[in-house]
Amino acid sequence: MLLQFTLRQKSLMVGGMYPYGLIGNCHVSAHIHESGSVDWLCLPRPDSDPVFGRILDPEGGHFSISSPTSSAQVKTTQRYLPNTNILVTEVSTSKGDTFRITDFCPRFEQYGRVYRPAALFRIAEPLAGTPSIRASCRPVTGWGKEYARGMRGNSHVRYDIRGEYLRLLTNMPLTYLYEERPFALTEKTYFALTWGLGIEDDLAKVSHEFLDQTTRYWRMWVKHCSIPVLHQEEVIRSALALKLHCYEDTGAILAALTTSLPEEPGGPRNWDYRYCWLRDAYFSLTAFHNLGHFEEMEGFLKFLLNIAYTHEHSRERLAPVYTLSQDLPLPETEHRNWAGFCGSAPVRNHNQAAEHIQNDVYGELVLALTPIFSDNRFYDLRTKDQEQLVANLARLCDRTIAQPDAGLWEIRNGWQEHSFSNLMCWAGLDRAHRMHKAGFLPSLTLDLDAARARAAQALLNATKDGSLRNGPKDDTYDASLAQAAILGFPNRDVCETTMQSIARALAVQAGGKETGFYFRYLRTDDFGRPQSSFVICSFWVVQGLARLGRMAEAQQIMAQVLTGANHLGLFSEHFVPETRTQLGNFPQAYSHVGLINAAFAVSPSWTTVL
Repeated sequence: MLLQFTLRQKSLMVGGMYPYGLIGNCHVSAHIHESGSVDWLCLPRPDSDPVFGRILDPEGGHFSISSPTSSAQVKTTQRYLPNTNILVTEVSTSKGDTFRITDFCPRFEQYGRVYRPAALFRIAEPLAGTPSIRASCRPVTGWGKEYARGMRGNSHVRYDIRGEYLRLLTNMPLTYLYEERPFALTEKTYFALTWGLGIEDDLAKVSHEFLDQTTRYWRMWVKHCSIPVLHQEEVIRSALALKLHCYEDTGAILAALTTSLPEEPGGPRNWDYRYCWLRDAYFSLTAFHNLGHFEEMEGFLKFLLNIAYTHEHSRERLAPVYTLSQDLPLPETEHRNWAGFCGSAPVRNHNQAAEHIQNDVYGELVLALTPIFSDNRFYDLRTKDQEQLVANLARLCDRTIAQPDAGLWEIRNGWQEHSFSNLMCWAGLDRAHRMHKAGFLPSLTLDLDAARARAAQALLNATKDGSLRNGPKDDTYDASLAQAAILGFPNRDVCETTMQSIARALAVQAGGKETGFYFRYLRTDDFGRPQSSFVICSFWVVQGLARLGRMAEAQQIMAQVLTGANHLGLFSEHFVPETRTQLGNFPQAYSHVGLINAAFAVSPSWTTVL
């Protein structure tokens, strides 16, 4: 088993897609390998220590259901049940023996609220021939990477993990489970993995009821999505993936559900993304607004207001990133006892970016709150607290114009004035100006028109040859400045020239041809020069071109970048088109947000096709 795992990781080092699907219920989530193994699960919440962490280390814990037949004679396929976050893995041997694993985390409405327990259900069923399975459940107690000791019960195994109980309930004979022996799969076999939760009713009955109700829930949620004319399947899958990055209990929106998947194999760019970046949340809310789902905005608003009124520093400065419970994810810690994905060490948890000054976040938060004051559907959210929050964010935008910071790419050394931060200051002040003209923000005494003009001039101070550059003292190109066109910066010539410069200078080529993928920048940072494209940059270029009316170019790039998804339609943070290698944390909320927003940007109106 260890040899097979090592080989499948090594294959990714020379090129490949992440062989994983994601399941979850907005409380817990898990990554399922295409072989049928749960290789990543953190409990009791997504930013907790791992219970299964084999994605980062062969000995990091797993819960596999596999064929005892040699891997060379086994073929697997994976798919989602249409319009759901329920994953199906089919395993076939060369003899024709076939079985199916259905994996899901329950989520459905019950007693007037959404039921989303810390639980994962697995159903194994025979399809053809006389299949056998081998089940292996080896949880670890956390970053110490020690296997948890299992205690056998009547129909379950209980693991003591950090003072709480993880239970595996099953109708499979516990002798075969405990000793990891082959088991003839002659009928459906059920597994329920729960954290601090017992199941008293019949397991088969509960499994099927939960599966049916979860299926109905996700399909109804998709029915309530607005979708564009083009790229419907990709948008639906991205919407479902993005929804799993919402931690519903507090309203936080996670950047990703993994840590330390490398931006470069074997390199040190391995970061923990299991937290809420305020910047990312804005882009995510834009996608949810396009989709017509607004409960996520209300949840994040509560998260943000809680920060504003419970953190003493928040009136003067917001951290760029918070944990799901609104702490700072500090200190950043390296776990040298973990091998890392493909040997890419170090494995980290927490993120030093929480110590940064990133001045763009204030403008982005104004943008995130703008729909409340411009869309009459949100009339009930227009409260004094919200107006005070926007007014304070506008003051922070004004105060941070042209100030040095770490920037959106979170440079750890050599802070400087960044054009993207100035752009977001301008955008936040511009939207606040619109709100004030509409009669909102009555207590704000700031001269918004003058502040907006000062931010625009600070941005223009970083132009060279008509194109926006990274900063007034750094004339390198940066793909994030495609946002100038997207946000409607009024100097169209600068927007046009900036888009042309990004397309020319940052395009990733393979075989001498443009791929539709872009580097975020090509300057040397704390760890050298970036080697792979940043997926959302392609979608930003698509949006920018569409906003400028260059629709044919936008649609061509859109078609190219869609090829960067894995077998289940999931996107990573980074991508190498020449070797078709996904890199960075996976799936990446940012990438799916970009896809959704870009698909709306390039699609015609429904009135043209109905």
